[in-house]
Amino acid sequence: MGKRPKANISGISLMAAVSLLLLSLNIAFLLQSVVSQRNSTIFPGSSISPATPNSSYWLSPSGIYAFGFIPRGSDGYSVGIFVAGIPPKTVVWMANRDDPPVPANSTLSLSASGGLLLQSTQSKGIAIPGQTTVSASMLDSGNFVLYNSQQNIIWQSFDRPTDTILEGQHLSAGQELYSGASDKNPSTGIFRIKMQDDGNLVMYPINTPDSATYAYWASNTGGKGNTVKLNLADNGLLYLMNGTGQYLTNITKEGHAVSNILYRARFDPDGIFRLYSYNITKKGDWSTVYASTNDRCNPKGVCGLNAFCINNDQIPDCQCLPGFDFVRVDNKTSDCERSFTAPSCKAADKPSDYNISVVNNIALEDISYAVVTLENSDECEKECMQDCNCEAATYEGRSCVKQRFPIRYSRRDLNSPKILFVKVGQEVMSNAGEPVRPEGGRKEKIRVDVLVISLALTGLTAAAIIICSIFFYNNRRVWLYKTVPADGSGRIIDDVAPRLFTYDEMAEITGDFHEEIGRGAFGVVYKGTMQNGQEVAVKRLDGVSVDGEREFQNEIKTIGRTHHRNLVRLLGFSLDRSNRLLVYEYMSNGSLANLLFASEKVLFWEDKMRIVRNVARGLLYLHEECETQIIHCDIKPANILIDENRCAKISDFGLSKLLKPNQTNTFTNIRGTRGYVAPEWHKNLPVTTKVDVYSFGVVLLEIICSRRNMDQSLPEEEIILEQWVYDCFQAGELQRLIVEGDGVERRQLERMVKVAIWCTLEEPSLRPNMRKVLLMLEGTVEISDPPSPTSFISCI
Repeated sequence: MGKRPKANISGISLMAAVSLLLLSLNIAFLLQSVVSQRNSTIFPGSSISPATPNSSYWLSPSGIYAFGFIPRGSDGYSVGIFVAGIPPKTVVWMANRDDPPVPANSTLSLSASGGLLLQSTQSKGIAIPGQTTVSASMLDSGNFVLYNSQQNIIWQSFDRPTDTILEGQHLSAGQELYSGASDKNPSTGIFRIKMQDDGNLVMYPINTPDSATYAYWASNTGGKGNTVKLNLADNGLLYLMNGTGQYLTNITKEGHAVSNILYRARFDPDGIFRLYSYNITKKGDWSTVYASTNDRCNPKGVCGLNAFCINNDQIPDCQCLPGFDFVRVDNKTSDCERSFTAPSCKAADKPSDYNISVVNNIALEDISYAVVTLENSDECEKECMQDCNCEAATYEGRSCVKQRFPIRYSRRDLNSPKILFVKVGQEVMSNAGEPVRPEGGRKEKIRVDVLVISLALTGLTAAAIIICSIFFYNNRRVWLYKTVPADGSGRIIDDVAPRLFTYDEMAEITGDFHEEIGRGAFGVVYKGTMQNGQEVAVKRLDGVSVDGEREFQNEIKTIGRTHHRNLVRLLGFSLDRSNRLLVYEYMSNGSLANLLFASEKVLFWEDKMRIVRNVARGLLYLHEECETQIIHCDIKPANILIDENRCAKISDFGLSKLLKPNQTNTFTNIRGTRGYVAPEWHKNLPVTTKVDVYSFGVVLLEIICSRRNMDQSLPEEEIILEQWVYDCFQAGELQRLIVEGDGVERRQLERMVKVAIWCTLEEPSLRPNMRKVLLMLEGTVEISDPPSPTSFISCI
């Protein structure tokens, strides 16, 4: 045998070198993978806790998504997945969403035997599903996964969606998304979207069967089998595809698959399925790419029982059916209940005990107990009136459908010819002017002779009252008012009751109501000038309704009895024609709301405290020093006006409640403005002057912080002012509340915050009265540390 050629030996050496190089590259790649895996892998024994801000979550490798603790108001925390680095936190998945929040001392750890274990000193451990777990990862896709020893996924969040699906995620047959209760409350809401076993993607109200009767949106892909899935691609395409890879339908149009765009599809609390996109490089807000409908009244159940939805400029407005009132006055999505007592069918009542109210163009659930064919709607109305069991009826195309309450899924649909007849009990007015609800029962027979005598006496009495009223009114004008010259040059005389003006005089003084300076719920305010140069503010109530007339009369009666430097003076009024006008002293600096929220001028601390004391003195006068004790009922920055000397005065007494001598509380319908309304209004408790104390406390917080009591543009923990202030107070971080350069000492700031918290306590008896509030503001009395003001949480 001869020797092998050297060329072959050289070839072998070259191959060995190449192999060695490839092996080196593989080792380097593997080392890099191990390092990368180490950075994104969570091993047993790892734990996170909200008590440690920098260790309250596990990030994905790129930092886009995070798994960990998510704040839920002031109640505590929940565990979930959110988009990190984009304020506010956008939650895309939540574990045990209907469980109560856990406290800040909770710990979430990865256990080899129990998967994820949530533990707290105040609660038992909660195991999030797992088998024998060797590691976990928060992936850049937004999926949180658990692995076994073979690196197989034994659990992943993508398999258990809540209200959102992300890129690469799908909704399989039998799976559902449930809307949240609200944007601030992630617990299960009132709508669901289901990927049905028949291949149809359908939206329903919660707690309803999978029936077309209850559906309000569908993909119309029924009959395609039980392998159909809803998918979200990385280019924003939402589509349905079956198990063989066949595309069935596209729900959205194809977008752009670029690395800096995030997509998420969310079933929102209003029952609408939306696709959102976010540009990581440009920041900003999430953009809506697609919505299942633009009609926000379309989802069935957006309004409660016995209510119907009206779409006002894409804003859903719930209204009760005739004869019904909201169970919760502050919540228009709540159910409605009867405002009258319905007689029993066993009683000897007659059709005259009821009226029929009509609602046109209505769509609602058909839960009929009888259907009658009739020629016209009048016959349907009569049919329901004569049927004791009929509480409502709908008429469409000769079909009269008789129903009983409750009525669900109602909405105004201008394309629907359906007419709804609602049977409403009549109200009888008592001598006190309050409605008396009909109770049904036997009708007493009335003797004709007694009726004739009663009518005659009533006529004579009415004539006498009219004559006396005319006499009194003519003389009262002489006693109380001084005639104002037609040219409007008359000067208002101090210490004289409000003066009577004519409409023409008011038109001349205001330049035919030319310069508008304010607007409220019941009227518009115009600036006016007398001939002698005296400036006035004229509040005009056009087309006065029952509420407006009541507000007008309250304003005159209330402020006409008051005289205090911290109350806006009512100078006069007009009852001419069908118009109602109020004439006030003019306040050159507008309202406190403008100075706090809409002005470029910064209020310094001393200015703020002077305004606070002015308002407190005005309320003290109304509550304790006025001849008739007055509860204002609507204290808010818009109703606090500022004169040229920066003196604050309380205005707008239209909602005020007068208490009789020796009366300390009263029951009345809810009054005031949301955000400033005391909890007792919602609980039907006796109303006292403490409702004004609560509103004053909210205003005091707004003055201290120069912001509104609720501002959703702020970080989540700062949205609700009362909650944020108390958190800062507890943490000793009061400097976060004020604008830099306010010039306030810490002791002054702490005193004001304590006063505000005491005023906003949920229990009225714990709130101080206005006399004590003023003493606390002036530093005359010591202030103890207040408890937590839970009122806002319980009433929201």
